[in-house]
Amino acid sequence: MNVEQARFNMIEQQIRPWDVLDARVLELLAVVRREEFVPPAHRALAFADLELPLKPGEAAVVAGQVMLPPRVEARMLQDLQVAKHEKVLEVGAGSGFMAALLGHRAQRVLSLEIDTELAATARANLQRAGVLNVEVRQQDAAHADLSADGPFDVIVLSGSVADLPETLLDLLKPGGRLMGIVGDEPVMRATLVQHAGNGMIVTQPWDCNAPRLLHFPEPERFRF
Repeated sequence: MNVEQARFNMIEQQIRPWDVLDARVLELLAVVRREEFVPPAHRALAFADLELPLKPGEAAVVAGQVMLPPRVEARMLQDLQVAKHEKVLEVGAGSGFMAALLGHRAQRVLSLEIDTELAATARANLQRAGVLNVEVRQQDAAHADLSADGPFDVIVLSGSVADLPETLLDLLKPGGRLMGIVGDEPVMRATLVQHAGNGMIVTQPWDCNAPRLLHFPEPERFRF
């Protein structure tokens, strides 16, 4: 595989057509080596428009242990408009790739990962890539008290939830932004919340399905 040609094709054929036009984001995707964050078994698919399992077997997909498609990560990064002075919280470190992108844009990133093995992998990947302003913490974000770590300028949910958790919204600074993928299959919406000081502004700029983040509340389902 011609890696650089595959990277160029990913940017030009997947990401740019998905309305990711911010030159800073596109340049970052050309620099951060996605293939180094992909498990060796799937490295040939590093630039494909796919969710890639991060652990062997179907259980990884069921548990949401996947890398999101490149276009989704890029669009989230663009919509959040992360700045160099900002502090970021990511829920769901996975292999560390999104954390690496965030680390290049932000002052500091705290990335939470519920799976011990994935947390260790993400730390190793980030260290190897020279991204030193990201802390990967093995922690269940759904039940964590993060008040001592916050507030945050940006919060990213690298997976889907039924509803945006109030506990995370409460960690936003005035002017801060939170983005997650909200809803149920077959239709989920990328949801951007901006803390306007006296309230929250909510927009849903695009559709996208993603695996669930574990342990966040699910609404009760109607049963006959």
